[in-house]
Amino acid sequence: MSSKDWLEKDFYAVLGVAKSASPDEIKKAYRKLARESHPDHNPGNAEAEERFKAVSEAYDVLSDPRKRKEYDEMRSLFGSGAFRRNARSGGPGGYPFDVSDLFGGMGGQPGGAAGGDRRFGAGPGGFSDLFSSIFSGGGPTRTRGPARGRDVEAEVVLDFGDAVRGVTVPLTLRAPGVCDTCHGDGAKPGTLPRTCPQCRGAGVVTRNQGSFSFSEPCRECQGVGTIVDEKCPECRGSGGVTKSRTLNVRFPAGVADGQRIRLAGRGEPGDRGGPPGDLFVLVKVRADDLFGRSGDDLTLTVPITVAEAVLGTDLRVPTLDSAVTLRVPPGTPSGRTLRARGRGVVRRDGQAGDLLVTVEIAVPEQLSPEARKALEEFAAHTPAAEREHLDARVRRFN
Repeated sequence: MSSKDWLEKDFYAVLGVAKSASPDEIKKAYRKLARESHPDHNPGNAEAEERFKAVSEAYDVLSDPRKRKEYDEMRSLFGSGAFRRNARSGGPGGYPFDVSDLFGGMGGQPGGAAGGDRRFGAGPGGFSDLFSSIFSGGGPTRTRGPARGRDVEAEVVLDFGDAVRGVTVPLTLRAPGVCDTCHGDGAKPGTLPRTCPQCRGAGVVTRNQGSFSFSEPCRECQGVGTIVDEKCPECRGSGGVTKSRTLNVRFPAGVADGQRIRLAGRGEPGDRGGPPGDLFVLVKVRADDLFGRSGDDLTLTVPITVAEAVLGTDLRVPTLDSAVTLRVPPGTPSGRTLRARGRGVVRRDGQAGDLLVTVEIAVPEQLSPEARKALEEFAAHTPAAEREHLDARVRRFN
């Protein structure tokens, strides 16, 4: 994405959020719009596909704190149009050059090359270098180099057991890719793109005005450096098509709900030989009807009878792949948690969490005459609970 795109596109308007929107508000708006315009939900709808691309482009910038800060700074500095060139002529009151020339040596993005940490006016490519090269008698000619492909985000829903044990899932994506017919050059099979006669393959042209010279993208070839005379019938000269592809994604054991898995180089292909973007898979885990999860530990609640709590018992409980016997000691109160070590989620280092079993005393709503008689005899031989501290407080109100 070029710096000119950053100036001319209002990413906040694309997502329908205010400039002061929080990261959560931006993410919520993106997910809603991405679902509505996703190509899978709108097959053959070119307009929806363009909306999906615009929403993804806006989210890519606004979801990254560094990119968002630089985007806001650039819009604030140049949004007035004082440095923007009229598309047809210099126009009164403005400099006859494109603002994208200011950032031509910075990989097409403000803030420096991808992965860098340059800021406006700092280091190579800052404002001091930019203005000294632009307002000079002929700065270096810059061509459009390779551009990294955009990152792609997908969502996968896993069963609870699969998330704990790990699983490989086929993931089908619909996204732009290199045209298989022309292999990305946009030319009809059997033909080749020719070098642009206007810029001679440089992708930019230099214009002189008095003692100044200015470079701007070539209008003849749109800055690519080549011209396609006979376009590929499949991609119509663009070099890319929207296609479906299936990836086998391996989710490691212990993947958690809400976790994002990054697959490097599995995003959209780059332009002009640039590297592909990354694929980020958001994991959603279905709730289990028995087990819960707390970090690397599995949790389970098991009911026991009053007699089992008083007398103690051996409790047979399930795990995700087998069963285990736990000893409930005599006099166990309701709510006590028993631990089965190593029966939880396997960690990356090969160690496993525990199974935490919470026992709850189940009180029957109805009793048979025999059970009631036995319970009354039990109560008669059982010491009363110590409630002296409560009785003392009650006597104050009598």
